[in-house]
Amino acid sequence: MLPRAPLGRGPLTGSPHMTGSRRKRPVEVSDAIEPPSNVELVVGVVSVTVLVEVLGVLSGSDVWLLGLLVFLPGTASALCTVRQTGFVAAWTSLVVTTTAVVRAPVGGHWLDRLLLVLFTLALGVASVYACHWRIRREHEMLRLRSTAAAMQRHILHPLPLVTEDVLVNGVYEPVQEDRLVGGDIYDVVDSPFGTRVLIGDVQGKGLAAVGAAFAVIGAFREAAHREPTLTALVDALDAAVVRHNSYAEQTGDDERFVTALILGVDAGDEVQVVNCGHIPPRLMHEGLVTTPPLDSGVPLGLAELAVQPTTVDWFDFPAGSTLLLTTDGLTETRATDGTFYPLDERLTKHLGLSPTELPRALHEDALAFTDADRRHDDIAVLTVRRSPRL
Repeated sequence: MLPRAPLGRGPLTGSPHMTGSRRKRPVEVSDAIEPPSNVELVVGVVSVTVLVEVLGVLSGSDVWLLGLLVFLPGTASALCTVRQTGFVAAWTSLVVTTTAVVRAPVGGHWLDRLLLVLFTLALGVASVYACHWRIRREHEMLRLRSTAAAMQRHILHPLPLVTEDVLVNGVYEPVQEDRLVGGDIYDVVDSPFGTRVLIGDVQGKGLAAVGAAFAVIGAFREAAHREPTLTALVDALDAAVVRHNSYAEQTGDDERFVTALILGVDAGDEVQVVNCGHIPPRLMHEGLVTTPPLDSGVPLGLAELAVQPTTVDWFDFPAGSTLLLTTDGLTETRATDGTFYPLDERLTKHLGLSPTELPRALHEDALAFTDADRRHDDIAVLTVRRSPRL
């Protein structure tokens, strides 16, 4: 057998996951809140100062109006750098102190002015400290998210992915926006036996389902290169989930199962599929959408409960055709009246789109179909495009 080309990325090499109308990218420290420029800061502070001073002169209540300037350092601590906040605090202290001294009436009561100056100095110091703490906290969070993004690129490879047999593109979005990995999983392996494609859905969502997701993806990447048949590959995945559940039971976590669809694509005109309780694929070819009839087995982790052994289905997958793979986060999206998202109907309306554009279009259509706040599950949508034979 001739050696196969390694798995690679398409034109968007190294691109992050596409999520809806935007793409998630690795988070960097430079993504922190952008502070105003020094010129904008000086203009803003001087303008506020002049306004307060003018109103103080016109109203004759300069002490009370000066109290408005006291809050400038607090505002700066939430928007500016430490140095800029220090400038605002020093400026405010200078203006308040100068005004309190220059405009102090002869023989008048001085205690209120002294208290105002002391309060201004104290709030300025507190604002500088708060700004330093805020920036340090932002940088810590950004570093953590950058690390999580790097982990995500190793756990869920960025799309698109290209092999000799297929081009795989898609959309992946956890239901929890602050999570980079959820319960939906996918992977593509260019093995000596052809291209193996996995899409799955772990019972549950969010961080609670990540452990089982890791177990399945890790087992898939190792066994896809080792096992010559899809049935043996599925058995390896099932064993990985069983081992994960055994460990989960010991640590007091919930046991989980994983619905999955495993495809094998090679140089032939057919595709091999094992359906482990997952949503069947849709085949798009020459303007038609069909759902190949597949036997549905039990989810991964429940093989001991199966009445029949794992079976492999075959169906035609000619050059130029496309398979749509999805999780129930798309098909179980509901409108406000409880109606489920009509995937087949909407898919027919989007047949004119390329395999690269289709997943994002379906995802955006599903979000428009329902209230975004009503989403209760992760979403993964993949297109598997048969590469043309030269």
